[in-house]
Amino acid sequence: MNFEITVTNNSGQILSNSSGENEAVLVHEGGYNEGDVISVKTDTLPVFVVLQLDHTMAPCFCFLKEGSASFTIPFNEKRISYAPFSFSGIRHYIHVRSASQEEIHCRKNLACNPYDNHENTGIFPHSKANVETRGESVFASRNAIDGYLASTYHGEWPYTSWGINKDPNAEFTLDFGRPVVIDEIVLYLRSDFPHDAWWEKAAVAFSDGENMEITLEKKAGAQSFKCTKRTITSLVLKNLIKADTPSPFPALTQIQVFGTDL
Repeated sequence: MNFEITVTNNSGQILSNSSGENEAVLVHEGGYNEGDVISVKTDTLPVFVVLQLDHTMAPCFCFLKEGSASFTIPFNEKRISYAPFSFSGIRHYIHVRSASQEEIHCRKNLACNPYDNHENTGIFPHSKANVETRGESVFASRNAIDGYLASTYHGEWPYTSWGINKDPNAEFTLDFGRPVVIDEIVLYLRSDFPHDAWWEKAAVAFSDGENMEITLEKKAGAQSFKCTKRTITSLVLKNLIKADTPSPFPALTQIQVFGTDL
């Protein structure tokens, strides 16, 4: 299996690239400019990988499904949901490798992907939502799977969250990109009280056609919900019932879904 990492500018010009068997490492010299894109290609798809697109972000177990996995370097408003030092400076470390069989088949959080974004079509898991507060990056659906658990503030990194713009019909969709076997869902509600509200109840609709009703608490930290072991490709968090509180701002800091790959 061969991997290739390429950095291109907004004209498609190759700025740097590197390739290797079973893994590739690229040290990109020079600062990023708006429109620059990191692409990861492999001659074997689909494939499980461990991916690190910036030295300030932890390596992440991901699933590459089709084509090349592309990530546009965030600038301006989109940068606010990343650490202030991410993708900055004049030297950048990028690494991809094939995942081991142990990593593929162990029980783990299947919902983490800090490289997710609206345009993502090749790196899974992938999130989307029918509403995001004011279209701002710090309230985008990707924040709920970026791995950051800080929940006692809002509006800037690392206090990113999925914000629903006060919409009672808000829904969050998580697409794994392949069948997975799950047995537990963990939610971290944003807990910037009293600014924030919280949801008392919600439902999880699984791609196998089954639903699970859950009851939530007003608190920071993990709220865990065991479920019957099931094979799914996606789920939807929906039917979000806000608590009777003056604040109109419930939000989701993080969702974790534990299970195994087939």
